[in-house]
Amino acid sequence: MRSRLPWGDALRAGLGAPGRSRRLSSSPRSRVWRVETAGAPVVVKQIVDGPDADERYARELAALRLAAGAAAPVVPALLRTDPGARVLVLEHLDHRRPRDDWIVDHAAALARLHAVGRPEHAGMLPRQQGPDEADAASFLGLAAALDAPVPRSAPGELDDLVHRLARAPGHALLHGDPCPGNDLHTAEGTRFIDFEQASLGSGLVELAYLRIGFPTCWCVTAAARPLLERAEAAYRTAWRTETGEELHGDLTDACAGWLLRGDALVERAHRGGTDHLARIPVRDWKWGTVTARQRLVHRLGVVGRMTAGQNHLGGLSALCTRMCGRMLTRWPTLRPVPSQRP
Repeated sequence: MRSRLPWGDALRAGLGAPGRSRRLSSSPRSRVWRVETAGAPVVVKQIVDGPDADERYARELAALRLAAGAAAPVVPALLRTDPGARVLVLEHLDHRRPRDDWIVDHAAALARLHAVGRPEHAGMLPRQQGPDEADAASFLGLAAALDAPVPRSAPGELDDLVHRLARAPGHALLHGDPCPGNDLHTAEGTRFIDFEQASLGSGLVELAYLRIGFPTCWCVTAAARPLLERAEAAYRTAWRTETGEELHGDLTDACAGWLLRGDALVERAHRGGTDHLARIPVRDWKWGTVTARQRLVHRLGVVGRMTAGQNHLGGLSALCTRMCGRMLTRWPTLRPVPSQRP
């Protein structure tokens, strides 16, 4: 059944009567339209009913209002709201096909978004939650199921990693799902949309997306090393420009944290309550452009290389190499993840 455009009195009073409208593609958690108005086309987004619908609406609204404080725009302008219907009206932006080196502009815009967050914004959004002890135990359980010997130091290293990530400082405005598809590449620069999972925390958690392969996204992308280095340099430069400070913290920890997250192997609707790492030895499943095993092999390789030679994560490095080898031996047809976005 076609959904009715939620254009109530609150929107009509501020924007007038709507003209032609067209439903746009979106996640199952929202409905989105392009609507003609007397002034200019706008985008109408409605958060659909669900147990966390009010929280998702509140997060997106808070994030958009905070992001509006950026020196240069990083999000579409928020024009109107209708909280009772969980509706946001946003500036319509023309999205262009991204360039081959899109990840560089994406990274710089992500840094500008993160830099909006300030200590005084504490409490306006939840703190970002990293992996916990159960995630670490599940990862070690997967190693056992793959018959990958666990170095003696690895369990302690994972415990320390979980605690370091839980204490990681930072008040960056985190998007929550900064993926290809949630970025608009316009003539004026990159803008981000869909802030239903926004939070505050360390920007390294999302800078890690570039290396670890966009872990919460349907489309995994692994940029070539030179392009990745350009993108990470662009992030650091933009961060320094916006904050006047150098970026501090351990990107290796952030990438290793995503490796432990079994929930980052499935789309959001299936997260929570299931040990997805435990499913890997018995079945594979496709989400978006790749399968769960492809995602995991990529992450194991990234973290194995990043932790090599590090005394405090040497056991994890060896374990990642062993698990990756076991998976490629058991499932030799697994292919590398794509190097370009779809």
